[in-house]
Amino acid sequence: MEIPRITRPHMPGYGVLAPDQGSGLLPWSWAADRLTSARNYWVTSCWPDGRPHSMPVWGMWDDSILWFTSAVRSRKVRNLTADPRCVVTTEDASDPVVIEGTATIVSDPASIRRVLDMMNDKYGTELEEAFLDPAVNATISVRPATVIGLRHGDFTGSPTRWAFA
Repeated sequence: MEIPRITRPHMPGYGVLAPDQGSGLLPWSWAADRLTSARNYWVTSCWPDGRPHSMPVWGMWDDSILWFTSAVRSRKVRNLTADPRCVVTTEDASDPVVIEGTATIVSDPASIRRVLDMMNDKYGTELEEAFLDPAVNATISVRPATVIGLRHGDFTGSPTRWAFA
């Protein structure tokens, strides 16, 4: 995985401390652990007219990509097909991790098999390959451009942004 550049996010009006104050900048491992352990994620995409659309999904963090699946005809898949920019957040609003990135719908059998194996392992399911038939359900990867995280226990001293090339 590439090493992200780490900084404080720009949060005017919130009293955010300098990077060397409070608990300081969080390590990437903090965000990766939360992305891995989250059960549910919120995916936000844009309708063709620009309105936001947000829905919860199951997802799997895989080193540098968040994977999820959705029905091909779902609003989120149609939105992401038209405009792949999206935001994905963990379900924990106390210690959130927010991905701003680009979604790609994948159809290669190796990626679909990997996602199916990760999903079955994480969620204790026994889904078969037919579940991720690309004609029925889309397999989606989200590659982060930036990730923002913060700890509720140190709101002003923990906000951290990780930027990827």
